[in-house]
Amino acid sequence: MPQATLHPIGDIAQQLDLTKSDIIPFSNDKAKIPLDIIYQRPRRAKLVLMTSINPTPPGEGKTTMSIGLSQAMRRLGIQATAVLREPSMGPTFGMKGGATGGGASQAEPSTAINLHFTGDFHAITAAHNLLAALIDNELFHGSRLDVDPQRVLWKRVLDVNDRALRHVVIGLGGPSQGIPRETGFDITAASEVMAVLTLSQDMKDLKQRLARMVIASQGNQMVTAGDIGAEEAMAAILRDAMMPNLVQTSEHTPVIMHGGPFANIAHGCNSIVATEAGLRMSDVVVTEAGFGADLGAEKFLDIKAPIAHLQPSLAVVVVTLRALRYHGGQPLSEMAQPNLVALQRGMANLLKHIENLQSYGLPVVVAINQFGTDTQEELQWLISALAQRGIAAAAADVFGQGGAGGEELAALVAKELETSRGAFQPLYDESVPLREKIERIVTKIYGGDRVEYSASAERTLKKLEAWGEDHLKVCIAKTQYSLSDNPKRLGRPEGFSVSIRDIDIARGAGYIVPLAGDMIRMPGLPKDPAAYRVRVNDSGQIEGIH
Repeated sequence: MPQATLHPIGDIAQQLDLTKSDIIPFSNDKAKIPLDIIYQRPRRAKLVLMTSINPTPPGEGKTTMSIGLSQAMRRLGIQATAVLREPSMGPTFGMKGGATGGGASQAEPSTAINLHFTGDFHAITAAHNLLAALIDNELFHGSRLDVDPQRVLWKRVLDVNDRALRHVVIGLGGPSQGIPRETGFDITAASEVMAVLTLSQDMKDLKQRLARMVIASQGNQMVTAGDIGAEEAMAAILRDAMMPNLVQTSEHTPVIMHGGPFANIAHGCNSIVATEAGLRMSDVVVTEAGFGADLGAEKFLDIKAPIAHLQPSLAVVVVTLRALRYHGGQPLSEMAQPNLVALQRGMANLLKHIENLQSYGLPVVVAINQFGTDTQEELQWLISALAQRGIAAAAADVFGQGGAGGEELAALVAKELETSRGAFQPLYDESVPLREKIERIVTKIYGGDRVEYSASAERTLKKLEAWGEDHLKVCIAKTQYSLSDNPKRLGRPEGFSVSIRDIDIARGAGYIVPLAGDMIRMPGLPKDPAAYRVRVNDSGQIEGIH
């Protein structure tokens, strides 16, 4: 599909009642929104959370549906804005490819967004690695840190999938080259600096959170970025990156796009300041959280919403018939064929996600992302089966038709927003001990029976308790493909335990990261990376990022 003709970014800003002097253009088609402009207005919008079932190889299309729904609501005369995350170049050149939606429901300029965009990821990478350099410099000179080099917790990051950097040794080459020690790299989307930026409400909050980040643990003492005075220099690097970005959809609906933590290894939500911008400049905000409702939505509802005092009005769960059939056991090679039996079995995964969202007090609508191979028999069966359980659902072809293909869904969402009275309540509050928070997520959201902790995880929990950090929230790193910690257990598994092999401390972000199963925070490239399909033609245009 050819790229849409884009409107000047000043015209898009006017849809949010912003003048050209209110924004900082980065080019003709993207801009930054200053924080002081955002906070001049009160909140007024209703907040719609877009999530999905556990992702499958056939795909669900959550970003595409978020964009398509915002376009469809605009077509119905509702001032809607999509508030989304920025893509990481790791997946862009890895397995997934681009992450700006698709077809007639895409964030534009898609290629620029999928690459350098406005430099936010680079700023986060630089700020994170500045802290790493300062730590190693202090170890070398010994002026501020009295820490065993083997007790340093802070790694480096890179916005590229590179498994060879997961475990490295630095400081080799002799006494003048630094202190030799083991460390490693995470992907930038997993950086605590990314989490801090996306969960900060202003520059003061940003600096305070940066200062609280734990960089080393020695005995019963924690050492923070504030202890070596790194937060001001890091904040200087992040100053411009703190401002959310304004772009547009294929149909020129405003998109506020900012931050890009993954939901399987981080909290998976766009920034608080981006959400604030949408809430203060629109009537309806459509925002997404990464992967399924067991990951991104849980973290949105238990981490981001309480921090920002958000009150989501409605959750929309995206499914495809093929994804449900996959959860019901249909082989990938048969995905183009209808299979009502597999669909019926796979519906169990969808129902668990719906139950989870309802347990937070949220009304739920199901969006069926429609494909050309879908049969009316299967569509009607699913809509009817959900209706019997009191769940409204609609099919939408926003990939092929843009906003026009989502008008039925938009009307359903608008009706629910007018008539439903949700009573949002997080799963836990700060007074609940860390162990109980972890166990509530595993038993109530994943559907597991118990949690098993490694010796390392037990030591970290005891250390956190001794430090008085039991108030922290919990951000479990877990496979996105299953409700369990085993990616091969599809559908709605039962009778399983979740193994926590280690726990990372993200005190600046305000949470801990229990690592479940085999989850790692630096992905690798697949056998045939998407990077091999990217080209720059003779006119200088980039092709192959989808």
